[in-house]
Amino acid sequence: MSGRVFVMLFAAIAALFGGALWYFQVYAYYDQIEGVTSLDVAGQEIAVEDYRGIDAATSPNKLRACFRVDPRAFEGIPVAPEPEPLMPPAWFDCFDARSISDDLAAGVAAAYLAADETPDGAEGYEILRMIAVYPDGRGYLWRHYREAE
Repeated sequence: MSGRVFVMLFAAIAALFGGALWYFQVYAYYDQIEGVTSLDVAGQEIAVEDYRGIDAATSPNKLRACFRVDPRAFEGIPVAPEPEPLMPPAWFDCFDARSISDDLAAGVAAAYLAADETPDGAEGYEILRMIAVYPDGRGYLWRHYREAE
């Protein structure tokens, strides 16, 4: 086999593998979720409308959702510690993590701790489910796995 054939075959296999890896990271493991009518937020059931979400069993960080909610329903719910919305895959276009993060920092939106989902006995990390709510009723949900302090 000549060197040219070997290099072309190697490049083709690498391109196929790269394409498959990209597909699995961006599309394959996500489940789209619709039709959710309420969320458990700090032990309270809060009604939501127009819920559109994604999640996966492969990672706690893959949960993202967009919905409409009555902002008054969040009165008395704990504020989220250091909310950091995570980037969703590009095809999930209703969740703009950069914009949400900027709005939280500017005080345009408020973030709430929906639940601490850290398993009992976990050391060195925490899993928090957070919700950002805008005064006009837009709501965004994400789960954040991060190192504990």
